[in-house]
Amino acid sequence: MEPVVYLGAVLVLAALAQWVAWAIKIPSILILLILGFLGGTYISPDEVLGRDVLFAGVTLAVGIILFEGSLTLRLADVRDLGRPVLRLCSVTVLIAWALITGAGWLVGLDLQLALLIGAILVVTGPTVINPILRQLRPTRRISSLLRWEGIVVDPIGAILAVLVYQAVLVGNREDAFGTAVLTLAISIGVALLFALVLAVALEFVMVRHLVPDYLHGTLFLAVAAGSLVGSNMIQPESGLLTVTVLGIVLGNRRKLHLEHVKEFYEHLQVLLVGVLFVILAGRVTPQQVLDNLWMALGFVAILILIVRPVSIWLGLLGTETTRKERLLMSGMAPRGIVAAAVTSIFALELEHAAATVTGDRAEALADLAEQAEAMVPLVFVTIVVTVAVYGLGVGRLAERLGLATTNPQGVVFAGSQAWVRQTAGALGEVGVPTILVSQDHGELQRARMDGVRTERTNILSDYAINDLDLAGIGSFIAATDDDGTNTTAAREFTHTLGRAHVFQLRREDSAGPPSGSGEQRVEEKPVTAASSSGATEQATRQRTERNSSYHKLAARAPFRPALTYEQLEDRVASGMTVRLTRLTEEFTLAHYRERNPEAVLLFTHDGTQATVLTEESDVDESGVTLIALAPPREPRNGGRE
Repeated sequence: MEPVVYLGAVLVLAALAQWVAWAIKIPSILILLILGFLGGTYISPDEVLGRDVLFAGVTLAVGIILFEGSLTLRLADVRDLGRPVLRLCSVTVLIAWALITGAGWLVGLDLQLALLIGAILVVTGPTVINPILRQLRPTRRISSLLRWEGIVVDPIGAILAVLVYQAVLVGNREDAFGTAVLTLAISIGVALLFALVLAVALEFVMVRHLVPDYLHGTLFLAVAAGSLVGSNMIQPESGLLTVTVLGIVLGNRRKLHLEHVKEFYEHLQVLLVGVLFVILAGRVTPQQVLDNLWMALGFVAILILIVRPVSIWLGLLGTETTRKERLLMSGMAPRGIVAAAVTSIFALELEHAAATVTGDRAEALADLAEQAEAMVPLVFVTIVVTVAVYGLGVGRLAERLGLATTNPQGVVFAGSQAWVRQTAGALGEVGVPTILVSQDHGELQRARMDGVRTERTNILSDYAINDLDLAGIGSFIAATDDDGTNTTAAREFTHTLGRAHVFQLRREDSAGPPSGSGEQRVEEKPVTAASSSGATEQATRQRTERNSSYHKLAARAPFRPALTYEQLEDRVASGMTVRLTRLTEEFTLAHYRERNPEAVLLFTHDGTQATVLTEESDVDESGVTLIALAPPREPRNGGRE
């Protein structure tokens, strides 16, 4: 098969697999690995691309993935978690390494290979942690701990693997120890030197605007790739540590505004993860998996039931983490693309070493290389099982511990005016959590007296955008009195919650409601007979331009009909209030609309899920609880509401 055809097919499969996984709410890695295994039975990536090109591409891709993850690590996120993060990246790693090595030896691996596989599998990784966190949306503390562990431990695992590999090649214990210490010192020194020098240089050119905005993403990509390769040339496998340190330093420089760069890398990372899993899984045949299946399953069982819980509880002993947090982290250690890539690389390195080394070590290395053939399927079974167990099971554990939910349906409101407070109270009555973000102390105090969670801050502040605890939150509604603030806030929260779950009140400058709506119309002055055709065309063009700008800038308008801030305030001033109504077969939505023609439909709740209504929404006629802004109830004989 031609390489271009193969790569095109891999791109298509990677994109489709992640789309399907999102739709059916399972970890995308499971589908990607299945497609890779199936594809590998017919087409070998090694034969199509060649080993050298394949592993060069894998190395670059893994470096870019780690760089993207490290850019998002903010030191402010762990200002109260410094000791736990340090323990996770040091003591916990060493404990896990020792325990995984023991597990490998127990299932039949040579001790040297067990040490190597133990070093590789101390990692978790952002490629598997981040998708689970996006779906689970746990508390800020748990999210920060897992993300820091996943990203920082990846290069540590790679460095440990290099140390073990160097020691295996040397053979002699005394020489091996000296070689390992020297390798570690060089790796850390090279990583710090490259990262700090490049970070200073990048900050210099960025703050002085020496590079245009459209080249920022390309520049960072080039620097990350260059630092990875340059670092590896000086000290093999030190590049992953280099790009991780570089990303952390750049991501925490206050003078740098890298939101657009992070967005560019986020899309690139999703693409690379999909491609890598399909290609690397294609190198493992189903027969290889079957030949090592029982050994692999026993190995993974030890990892899940013993290694992770013991390493977490011992590693975090005496830290400020709570018992519930340690329990959840004990049930969260999926392995990702770094484990797959590093294992494949070292299996190949052992094969090369066995073919080139002469002398006393030649025979021993040949035996290790033969046994190393089982390493790759062992690690891929570990990835599949851990992703399945943790990805599908951690949600229930998190819910029981009260640290997350698999059905985030809560709502954040930017604003605290009367109808917002009433809506939050109504949502609370049906079990939907809400957060009111505002700077109006009086209104927030009234909301707190009603039992509503509040945050007194500007919705555009760094705290609101980056540090607000969104555990259990699924939607955002910008409802301030300023359209510009609403638009900007909606754009910021889109990165976290997704465009489908972010709304803002209809803008005053919109000439009409969003397309597809039919209930609310903006009144326009009729064109008189004296109006010239030129003026009419100009007015039409201006309306079209305003509508086009509205759709590009604004998030979706909530509620039915979609109203502006002033229109909602006018309705509240006229005496309308927010109330709940149970729609039944005896009292349907049609009956409700007939009795309350002026009502503004806000939400429906079906017992498990709250839905923000829009003018395009299909509202159930019965079987749901309707939350609406409506006139006061008037008693009617025989009526029911």
